[in-house]
Amino acid sequence: MIFGDVPLDQAEGAILAHSMPAVKDGQPHRIAKGTVLTADHLRALAEAGRDHVVVARLGADDIEENAAALELAQALVPDAATQGLRISGAGAGRVNLYATTPGVAVMDVAAINALNAVHPMITLATVPQYHRCDAGGMVATIKIIAYGVPREALAQAATAGRAALHIAPPRYATATLVESQVAGATPSTKGREAMAGRLERLDMTLTPRVVCDHTTEALAQAIAQAAGDVVLVLTASATSDPDDVAPQALRVAGGQVAAFGMPVDPGNLLFFGAIGDKPVIGLPGCARSPALNGADWVLERLVCGLTLDQGDISAMGVGGLLKEIPTRPRPRSASKP
Repeated sequence: MIFGDVPLDQAEGAILAHSMPAVKDGQPHRIAKGTVLTADHLRALAEAGRDHVVVARLGADDIEENAAALELAQALVPDAATQGLRISGAGAGRVNLYATTPGVAVMDVAAINALNAVHPMITLATVPQYHRCDAGGMVATIKIIAYGVPREALAQAATAGRAALHIAPPRYATATLVESQVAGATPSTKGREAMAGRLERLDMTLTPRVVCDHTTEALAQAIAQAAGDVVLVLTASATSDPDDVAPQALRVAGGQVAAFGMPVDPGNLLFFGAIGDKPVIGLPGCARSPALNGADWVLERLVCGLTLDQGDISAMGVGGLLKEIPTRPRPRSASKP
């Protein structure tokens, strides 16, 4: 691409690099950047006192910015229905990708890095890996920074990034929230309301309320009899050991515990596993709040059919400090280690 300042009489057919004030029919007028200049545009610029203008011209081997962005988008999303994505129109060298279903964004990070390494004028920005998306939410944006890019570079980027992202949709429709109580004190509805909101965003609903005593036997029975496709356990007393009441109840019910604890705060005191083909998540107490916590990351991935093990949980520590909570019993401060 050729870029630079040229006399007006050499600018016809070139792309205006910067928006410019002009005069049209005696009235102030502005010509937007990216406009392909015609004789009328040049007269308007001359009337405004301009004799030079900064322009871009595509070379024989270049492709225009909007066409390039759309071509790259089509390589990234060759099967929109299967990938759960919609391609927007192109404008100013940009094309956006939107989710057509709620779910979790799944990306081939190496492929996207390779795409972005091909040419500095070809860029793709995305939401984070495993980010929960709403239907209609933006997942990625393609931006061709210059007014055109080499066709060869675009072809390399398209090959590198082909089908590199998709939305994993929810695989389950219902969940049972098992809540335990101590000394007959029925839990407040705060936790149930917060979990109902989380599930609604994933097109899921809660089955009727289940409250039982905080004992291994009572929790095991409730887990085994849960009607939902997914079982959530929210205990009256925090689960602080892999052999504590709630994880042990899952084992007694005939299930397995896959992981306990996570390096995410808030959300440390979480476990998950399965009973039969049902995912089971032992929720930390912070799940009673609608604020983001580690349980969200586990719930979203499991509900969307993504596998998780202790190694995946251990890898969540970088970025796992989500929010300081002022009402903690032992708030952290700069004066204390």
